[in-house]
Amino acid sequence: MATIKDIAEKAGVSIATVSRVLNYDSSLSVSDDTKKKIFEIAEALSYKKRPSKKSPSARIGILLWYTEKEELNDLYYMSIRLGIEQRCEQHDIKTARFYNSIESMKQEELHGIIAVGKFSPSQVEELSTMAEHLVFVDSNPAEDVYDAVVIDFEKATKTVLKHFIEKGHTNIGYLGGREEFKDHSAEIDEIREKTFKSYLTDSNLYNESNLYIGSFTVEDGYKLMKQAITEKGDALPTAFFAANDLLAIGALRALNEEKIAVPDRVSLVGVNDISVSKYVFPPLSTVKVHTEVMGETAVDTILERITGRQIAKKIFITTHLVIRET
Repeated sequence: MATIKDIAEKAGVSIATVSRVLNYDSSLSVSDDTKKKIFEIAEALSYKKRPSKKSPSARIGILLWYTEKEELNDLYYMSIRLGIEQRCEQHDIKTARFYNSIESMKQEELHGIIAVGKFSPSQVEELSTMAEHLVFVDSNPAEDVYDAVVIDFEKATKTVLKHFIEKGHTNIGYLGGREEFKDHSAEIDEIREKTFKSYLTDSNLYNESNLYIGSFTVEDGYKLMKQAITEKGDALPTAFFAANDLLAIGALRALNEEKIAVPDRVSLVGVNDISVSKYVFPPLSTVKVHTEVMGETAVDTILERITGRQIAKKIFITTHLVIRET
């Protein structure tokens, strides 16, 4: 496993700077370019290069539903993108990257598009006119028509809740976010929140007041946990499931500030296992999502389409619970 020293050497910055960036220290004055470099190096050091294989000549468009700034704040999508780009490099495939801009793709000649994120029906229809082959990563529109590479977040959520219950927790909280399509046409269903409610309801453990909803950011993780601490007092849940690692990292900072012992008083589990999760204090327990494999699989899938496959595929990438110190 890469160390902070390894990242610092490759980034050309101090170990202290790397540590503060990876811990989302908001008081640190450093450029977005430096942050991006550090995050990308941290992600890339986890990858294993694979031997090149002969591939058909192709040019693939990579459409990210996030802006470049949003991607910097959510390493989940950055890691998927890096997986795509590294896989394309291994196959000598040319790529063109587009951040939240379907319009800018219209003048491009592309053999296929890998769309990373969540897209509305109208956006999907528009994309279908721009390239013959489409693969969606992290969403699954029109599964009978388009290929998709996704994570079973329902199963991942149940895995965390089962772990909490087996450890004796009966007062369990949720930190989550909600999103809408970039064209503002609708709110996106949040399967982690729905599963949390249904699973704990079936277990006779659901408490509506234990749900704290904001956005999927470190800042909201911090604010939501502060809110929970203030509102709940001694009745603060003994375990929290955070819908992603960013929320969990923010919540962990709030708990540390309030001198609430983790995990002795409150256990905390996130989702994604982004590269920084192992560097926060204490190191974060989380559901490992193999984001780089999602990206690699998307490339393999679109190559199958280009070389003749006509039947749509929906591919689930497995997850597993990583227990660290929270």
